[in-house]
Amino acid sequence: MRTLLIVLTAAEILLFIGALALFIHWIASSLRRTSASLAKVAFGVRAIETQAAPIGPGVTKINGQLATIAGALEGVAALAEQVGANGESPAGPGDARLQGRER
Repeated sequence: MRTLLIVLTAAEILLFIGALALFIHWIASSLRRTSASLAKVAFGVRAIETQAAPIGPGVTKINGQLATIAGALEGVAALAEQVGANGESPAGPGDARLQGRER
């Protein structure tokens, strides 16, 4: 009886070690696939970073130009308010560009 218990215990230990090895192998293969996917993602992110690098200086230049335009628009808005309050046309009598539009 004692021999049977020893044999069954050894078989149970071997079965447990086999199941453990199987799950460790499954986890390792899953980690390999994840590593390959992450490598592709990292490659793509580096490519995007390289292609987007010129955007920074361009945005700075555009922001400077937009600030200049915004400053000019304040003067234009003040002039438009003045013209609207006086009921005058912004074009003088010799301004041919706006004369056809005023009729």
